[in-house]
Amino acid sequence: MENIRNFCIIAHIDHGKSTLADRLLEFTGTVDKRNLVAQTLDDMDIERERGITIKSHAIQMDYTFEGKKYVLNLIDTPGHVDFSYEVSRSIAACEGALLIVDAAQGIQAQTISNLYLALGNDLEIIPVLNKIDLPSAMPEEVKDQIVDLIGCKREDILSASGKTGMGIADILSAIIHRVPAPVGDPKAPFQALIFDSLYNPFRGIEAYFKVINGEIRKGDPVKFFNTGKEYNADEIGVLRLKQEPRDVIKTGDVGYIISGIKVAKDVKVGDTITNKERPCEKAIDGFEDVKPMVFAGIYPVDTEDYEELRDSMERLQLNDASLTFELESSAALGFGFRCGFLGMLHMEIIQERLEREFNMNVLTTVPNVSYYAYTTKGEKIIVNNPTELPSPNHLDYVEEPMIKAQVITKSEYVGAIMSLAIEKRGMLTNQVYLTTDRVELSFEMPLSEIVFDFYDRLKSISKGYASFDYYPADYKRSNLVKVDILMNNEVVDALSALIHTDNAYNFGKKICAKLKELIPRQQFEIPIQAAIGAKIISRETLKALRKDVTAKCYGGDISRKRKLLEKQKEGKKKMRQVGSVEIPQEAFMAVLKLND
Repeated sequence: MENIRNFCIIAHIDHGKSTLADRLLEFTGTVDKRNLVAQTLDDMDIERERGITIKSHAIQMDYTFEGKKYVLNLIDTPGHVDFSYEVSRSIAACEGALLIVDAAQGIQAQTISNLYLALGNDLEIIPVLNKIDLPSAMPEEVKDQIVDLIGCKREDILSASGKTGMGIADILSAIIHRVPAPVGDPKAPFQALIFDSLYNPFRGIEAYFKVINGEIRKGDPVKFFNTGKEYNADEIGVLRLKQEPRDVIKTGDVGYIISGIKVAKDVKVGDTITNKERPCEKAIDGFEDVKPMVFAGIYPVDTEDYEELRDSMERLQLNDASLTFELESSAALGFGFRCGFLGMLHMEIIQERLEREFNMNVLTTVPNVSYYAYTTKGEKIIVNNPTELPSPNHLDYVEEPMIKAQVITKSEYVGAIMSLAIEKRGMLTNQVYLTTDRVELSFEMPLSEIVFDFYDRLKSISKGYASFDYYPADYKRSNLVKVDILMNNEVVDALSALIHTDNAYNFGKKICAKLKELIPRQQFEIPIQAAIGAKIISRETLKALRKDVTAKCYGGDISRKRKLLEKQKEGKKKMRQVGSVEIPQEAFMAVLKLND
């Protein structure tokens, strides 16, 4: 056990974690140079295309140092704020963390929040200055920032380059010297923490675990603590680039178990596995329960695919425990699911994975957040969907979720960022100059305001230099109204939104204009209206496609033409009564691009 080291890599997005992980795999000889591709651990196409990590990946490396053989279990983690749940899971299975900071960009918002996660779990932090070979690198300035943040000695900071492989030997040496070996009792009953799981269509569910106490042997009867389900350990092993079966996995090590589980609900990430015949006394404290921030409806384009979509969602939930969903139906779209996501990027990735991995054609509705509505009788209702809001005569008031946001940026962009935050109903609570050129701004603002386009606009006004991080605060009373969108005098429930009274008219006007652009013209005239209750606040009219019915009349009396036009008018009227409007996917996402 004293020769095992479990560590994770944490950093802000795009600070070079995955590239550095590649160099570690190459240096320890875990992956052959022929098999090494850029971002080896990122095995999804989306991850490689976008250059981001979505799922944390575990891999075991052997390394001989000063004549002793060590087993290093590395867990690479995502850097984007939407995937901080993955980071918290990885941290739960480790004793140490490499904190990577880009020498050109310095400390950013997510660096700080991931560091706090690691410190909260008593991990040993090894600061690493990456991308030291870049012409724009500022190693001395960034070292000052790291010393201020962590309070470490200047000589404890390692310099490295994931691209050239410089400093990798020093990092491995620091991992062995500074990261403590795992602690546990090898003689105690078997107790292991599940930190990840995935679905294999041929073998059922594979769970990844870290052994806290005892050991597990192939064929042992195992029990899952929270679900109470019992299985046999058909195959156990360690995670190399491919899975390697073993006969026994001992205390402190990380491995996988396949036990023929077919039902997604039987495995919960954060659960404890123990031996059925000699169980441990209590479950291990898992990680924080994930709180969805953004809610959106996902519906199959073809209603017959509903069952298949439910199946796909359950399998996807195994790979991504932070996805939550429940059944909902919409008058406009039929049966579908109300899904909870950690943020907008998370929502985008889920939609893309459904389409790529499961060949599902889906429609996603306008995202919104969860509110508390209080009725005149004093009841408290949780509103995840605007359609669930009680009618105005029964509604007393509404509370909306607030967040505490941190923005770290260059001082020249402070004015523009403050204007954006004020426009989004934010309040500046603190302003700290980290250096003469870098400022940390703290805001309190409604979560609903950052759901749409806040992050994109923040990036564009700061020319990509601002980094953003947030965490939930409490709920506050707010003056909100429900804006309904009517097409052809029928409410399209999937387009309803809860909006602050001050912004409602502006929102209604913009969305009607946007929908007029996006919805294809029909054979009949379509009124597009925005309404608060029974009051129409905005209207646009989509003109009908007209067929020239008078083309065949050449010459003759005008009454002949009139007769044909009257006949056409009657037909259009009838068509409008029975006609239905097809709404394209772009229309549901129009709200996100209202400021374009």
